[in-house]
Amino acid sequence: MDISNLINMDTIFPKLKATSKKQLLQELGSIAKTKIGKPVYEIANVLMERERLGSTGVGHGVAIPHGRFSDIDNICGIFAKLDKPVNYDAIDDQPVDLVFLLLVPEGAGAEHLKALAKVSRVLRDQTICEKLRGTDSGDAIYAILNSAQAA
Repeated sequence: MDISNLINMDTIFPKLKATSKKQLLQELGSIAKTKIGKPVYEIANVLMERERLGSTGVGHGVAIPHGRFSDIDNICGIFAKLDKPVNYDAIDDQPVDLVFLLLVPEGAGAEHLKALAKVSRVLRDQTICEKLRGTDSGDAIYAILNSAQAA
């Protein structure tokens, strides 16, 4: 599983504005609606339901929200760098500013886990995160995320 299978230049948002976790998930839902053809409220509801099981804020300012949807064929990834960190109830109680959203087909068990593992591995690397935080260029973000493939 490569990052390039999950995102492209149209799914990178280097200066996303949000003031809360709920608003962030709604903004991501608004972006994702055109990618997967689901209404914003449905996407946001699935993401909030997942958050109720436990925060997808994995620490060090990173969140990997994800949800399963019927009637989509492929995994859809969206990367956002927030203009200001938001409280996300992360496991380390630190605010989040790097977000990698994954929307997966209902039956994509192994592929879902591979995508989560890949994103988690890349964003666990603090050097990669520092580089991501140091740019507002979508092209640079895409290059940084894809250069982490060998990591």
